[in-house]
Parts: sequence; structure tokens; C-alpha cells
Amino acid sequence: MQRRSFLEKSIFTGLALTVLPNVALSQKRDWEYSILELMGKADIELFGKGINLREAAHNAFLKMKKAAYSDGIDIKIVSSYRSFDRQAAIFERKYISYTDKGMEPLAAIDKIIEYSTIPGTSRHHWGTDIDIIDGYRKVDGDVLVPSKFEAGGPFEDFKKWMDENSKKFDFYLVYTDEPKRKGFKYEPWHYSYAPLSIPMLTEFRGKNIPILLKEEDFLGSEHFTTGFIRDYIRNNILDINPELL
Repeated sequence: MQRRSFLEKSIFTGLALTVLPNVALSQKRDWEYSILELMGKADIELFGKGINLREAAHNAFLKMKKAAYSDGIDIKIVSSYRSFDRQAAIFERKYISYTDKGMEPLAAIDKIIEYSTIPGTSRHHWGTDIDIIDGYRKVDGDVLVPSKFEAGGPFEDFKKWMDENSKKFDFYLVYTDEPKRKGFKYEPWHYSYAPLSIPMLTEFRGKNIPILLKEEDFLGSEHFTTGFIRDYIRNNILDINPELL
């Protein structure tokens, strides 16, 4: 695949300064994450069979799961940690599927990012985020469908329990149903362990994300434009539950 050349370094630098507030390099902090960790390219220590979260998130999840059990809810993880390569495979599979059906590349990319992230920018790379359902409910087809979490849906009680209890364990809904929120569509199943994910997002937004994306080469990425990347950063990475910023 031919490396794209639509973004000059001067444009990247400007985007990083105007779109992404940088963390001062001189600022002393107790946490620091490498760019390889943040992009899902580093081997990180994950805990729990079928859980695969960083230790603090794993421990908090088990406490939440135990509490939910007592109320008749079986919190089951559908997806947690995802490597860069795994996210790239998801992105490329969808890109091929949509374009094979006749969809134009840019339209296909817009369709993909309704729910799926660009490889290297997924919160699932961090070992802090989970897609979860109630394992007690038997559901046909795709379980990660918003309507299944609404009134009358199989996960109605699960969603109500999470709304009332998840913050007690430091898990917060990421992509809310706030009408004015942009970016990824409402995901009532996606929760994030705030004590870790907040500093990780702070670290990530201090990186020059446009340059990082320029260095990658996967199906569809050659169609990214300066405007697309700018909007993606603003809408998909940063327009989330404000409690996670």
C-alpha cells in the first residue's frame, strides 16, 4: 500500500497544539505510560482469566461483579483488552465488507467509526475498559445492541443496576446517550475504570496523534484527510462522558 502524503509536519504540529491540550513535559506526576502502551503495541500485564484488565481495574471489576451477583446480575465481559493488531483486524474486516458492497471508502470509514475505533486509538488498548452484559440472560444474535439495554430489553435490569452502582466501583459509562454528544454512538455496554483511564487519556491527548496515525499503514488509512483526523480526535476521542476527562 502506498504511504499517504497528505499531511505535512507543520500541519501535524498545528493540530497537536490547537486540538490536543498538551501535558507539560516538566509537570511531575505519579503515572506515565509509553506511547506503545497507549496504542496497544506493548505487552502489558493483564489479570484474570477471561477478564484481561490491569490489576487495579481487575480487582475493582471482581468487587463489582460480586456485588451484582447478590442482586441477581451476572456481569459478563464480552470484550476487554484489545491489542493494536486485533483492532486493525476488526477495522480492516469491516472496511473490506463495506467497500465490497459498493460503499465508497470515505463512507465506509464513517460507517466503521460509528462504533469501532481507528487502530491505535482504542480505549480497549489500555486494559481499563470493558464491554459487558448480564450473563444470566439468553439473547439471540448480537448482544451489543442499544435496544437490548432499554425498557423491555433483556438487559434492562442490568443497565439499571449499572446506572445505580457502577460508580461505586469507579466504572463509568464512556459513550453516553447525551443528545449533543458527537463521535461514537451510544454504547450502554462500554464502561471504563476511571482511576487508570483518566490519566491514560491525559497522557494520550498530549501525544501528537495525527503524526502517530500517519505512521500507520492499514486498509483504508490512505483515505484519511487532515479534516477527518481533526474531527475524529475532537469527536471520537474527546467527546465522551465528561466524568472521564
